[in-house]
Amino acid sequence: MKRQSLEMSIIACGGRKFLCHWLIVEPFRVHICQHGLTSRVTLCLIPTMATEDIAVTRFREYIRIDTEQPNPDYEKAYEFLANYAKELGLEASRVDVLPGRPMVILKLAGSQPQLKSLMLYSHIDVVPTYKDKWTYPPYSATKDANGRIYGRGTQDMKSVGIQYLEAYRKLKAGGKAQFLRTIYFVFGADEEIGGPAMDVFVKSPEFKGLNLGFTLDEGVASETDVYNVYYGERCPWWIEVSFQGTPGHGSRFIENDAATKLQKFLNLAYAFRQEQKDRLNDGKLTLGDVTTINMTQLAGGVQTNVVPDVLKATFDIRVTPAMLDDFEDRLKSWCKQAGPDVTYVFTQKTVIKNLTPTTDADPHWKVFSETLKGLGLKFTTQIFIGATDSRYLRGNGYKSIGFSPMANTPILLHDHDEYLDESVFLKGVDVYVKLIDNLANISAEADSV
Repeated sequence: MKRQSLEMSIIACGGRKFLCHWLIVEPFRVHICQHGLTSRVTLCLIPTMATEDIAVTRFREYIRIDTEQPNPDYEKAYEFLANYAKELGLEASRVDVLPGRPMVILKLAGSQPQLKSLMLYSHIDVVPTYKDKWTYPPYSATKDANGRIYGRGTQDMKSVGIQYLEAYRKLKAGGKAQFLRTIYFVFGADEEIGGPAMDVFVKSPEFKGLNLGFTLDEGVASETDVYNVYYGERCPWWIEVSFQGTPGHGSRFIENDAATKLQKFLNLAYAFRQEQKDRLNDGKLTLGDVTTINMTQLAGGVQTNVVPDVLKATFDIRVTPAMLDDFEDRLKSWCKQAGPDVTYVFTQKTVIKNLTPTTDADPHWKVFSETLKGLGLKFTTQIFIGATDSRYLRGNGYKSIGFSPMANTPILLHDHDEYLDESVFLKGVDVYVKLIDNLANISAEADSV
């Protein structure tokens, strides 16, 4: 019986106030509405979450925890995950590598714990919301009549964290409570603000103690039936370019002015941008295979009739791994061609060339890809267009694959009305059942590759 067919009878008699008393009768709630002026009683049957798959219920509970940056409720999230671990028979701990930012670790010991482990990674925090732009409150986890579950984090990436755990619930119920290798379900603190906690964590003794062999992390939804699998990612370079020039009165033609230098720099940068866009549009590459550059901020000047002595422009550049070796030379050339006294500084510069192998010579990739094929899933391998916490893993020599099992789903991460369809979420749980079973049971020989 569908929820929406049972909720329509909650009304006030004659528009007056009435007293409400809830009686819980599984699997329904009986809602008794008693009018103050009459003896009329209305009975309303409303299905509780007991009618849902337990995986969906836990997913919605997690979404309801407001972990929005810049003030995520980490303590409530940790309490939820610690209780979840107890429910599933996992060992819960936390490492506060930065004050107040816990890395939550749920451990399932393997039968051969000396072997390298499997890490199933997700992050707790989510990006800010504009609540007036949402159809439903972003932390209500509302499920509509079509099975769409709305909430911040439904795609990025609370869904994946719950799918890992619910896949293990299914495996355990089927008699597979332990695997060859130890599994760590790790929930990161602050990926949405650049992942400083993960950066510190991967260098910590606690991380070294994980004896990590392979990691699954986040991907992005696919609007088709072809899943996206990410083996590397573009590197974020954020620069501030300063254009020093001669100041003067706004009524004159000032030589060596800052604006002319800015114009020359922009012409060069945006010509390159168009070249990259044309490469993408030829249909042979994905966005992760090209480098993007966008001017995001511009500052300068003191008043309308004064030519400024300096202008500053900020650029967000995402460098594809294939261009990392020579892209800074290109920046230097643009500055030189723009004129004297044009300089830049990095506010962020990531240089990670390591890519996770995607050939059958790598045992982890072979198992991962054959599992998807065995499930009849189509997929494509790509460079991730943005940045995830996996860059810290790959940068330190660890293998990580980005994958979020959300096919035929509009890409809504960071958008208003972010949602995930219930059926897509549950199918993802089943995908992870196979992936976890196979990856956690890779033979010992894989550790030597």
